[in-house]
Amino acid sequence: MGDSSALPKPRCDFFSDTDPAALEVFIDLQRKMEPWQKMAMVFGSIRMTGALTEALIRQEHPEASDREIFLRVAARHLSRDLMIKAYGWDPEAHA
Repeated sequence: MGDSSALPKPRCDFFSDTDPAALEVFIDLQRKMEPWQKMAMVFGSIRMTGALTEALIRQEHPEASDREIFLRVAARHLSRDLMIKAYGWDPEAHA
């Protein structure tokens, strides 16, 4: 392991509570990963985020059908105008 002061300064504060030695290990592991492994991690994170969003919406709207859940999830990612145009569903009317 090299000098942790040689690491680039992050543009955000995500790692401010991380021990510099642990951060160096993490970055080293990331550098050693194959591109396909990095992409698999990204897609896994996307799936997990989607599942958590869906679970939250199901908790907030336990009476909602699967279709409504789908629409509410989509409305978190698309503009109101696009939701109406693409799905004929106005998120503001179902708030």
